[in-house]
Amino acid sequence: MSSTFGHKLKISVFGQSHSPAIGVTIDGLPAGRLLDLEQIQRFMARRAPGKAPYSTARKEADLPEILSGLTADGYTCGAPLCALIRNTDARSKDYSQLQDLPRPSHADFTAFVKYGRYHDIRGGGHFSGRLTAPLCFAGAAAMQFLNAQGIFVGAHIAAVGGIQDSPFDSVRLTQEQLLTPGSKEFPVVDEAAGQAMKERIEEARRNQDSLGGVVECGAAGVPAGLGEPMFDGLENRLAAALFGIPAVRGVEFGAGFAAAAMQGSQHNDPFAIGEEGKIVSLTNNHGGILGGISSGMPILLRCAFKPTPSLSRPQQTVSLSQMENRSLTVEGRHDPCVVPRAVPCVEAVVALVLLDFIVQSV
Repeated sequence: MSSTFGHKLKISVFGQSHSPAIGVTIDGLPAGRLLDLEQIQRFMARRAPGKAPYSTARKEADLPEILSGLTADGYTCGAPLCALIRNTDARSKDYSQLQDLPRPSHADFTAFVKYGRYHDIRGGGHFSGRLTAPLCFAGAAAMQFLNAQGIFVGAHIAAVGGIQDSPFDSVRLTQEQLLTPGSKEFPVVDEAAGQAMKERIEEARRNQDSLGGVVECGAAGVPAGLGEPMFDGLENRLAAALFGIPAVRGVEFGAGFAAAAMQGSQHNDPFAIGEEGKIVSLTNNHGGILGGISSGMPILLRCAFKPTPSLSRPQQTVSLSQMENRSLTVEGRHDPCVVPRAVPCVEAVVALVLLDFIVQSV
């Protein structure tokens, strides 16, 4: 399994959904940064399950245990930073039948093809969204390094069930705009839109169904010049890492797919000399990246998430042992919509990729 990403900053995620613990090792963090572990814990709490009616009922404290990488007084020491997170509320019996009956739109079937009977089916094993907990630990640590350099990453729910939130300001994106949604119980810009989304999610839950949606993420303060053309561009590495988040089905930057319906005169971003004497663009359809290299404008991207495939209504599947059609009703505890808890996950991945480019450039 490929559980590591990054170039100079390498992030390795380990564990399974129902193994004794999950965790992450971050190799390449600069020494000498005092990590605020309480701030990291607050960030991780945004992703943690069991805290709202629109999330799974599984309750996990998600308290990271630091195994290495810090001095006695909490500074990074240059050694790999390793954090362990115990799994304390797993119910493996809910997954006993899935060894033979793969869930539609899950990785159960492809994992069986790849690993045979040795795939850990409990909770989805290594394919589970549970593995985003250590990813959030790593991202929260990375944000502290970025913030010290004036770089801030934030995200919000852009859409759920066809309901749209107000978008970020693509040109004058501030630290306050970026971080405000994440301080809310339901991370949106427009409270009215957020309430309508919650009602739509609850409706889907009552109907034994689920919803997908879109997360918009931005980064302000990113200097121009990060990235490489062609195959090692900023977009390339962001997209590759973002697709590591379970349930991501699409990633777009700036105007994204809407650019295909625009004329060049509409899509082009005119350059100008900004208030601080720096070169800026008057619009930001390019999403802060040109030719795989950051332009100095805010980086803006959106991730599309599929509806939660675990449904408590009957679905058609097959028996792997008998090779015949079967009906399956998925047991267990599942999010009717993963998007609210996915917001900090997107932030974490973007922060890690940006910090990797930063330490590469030093």
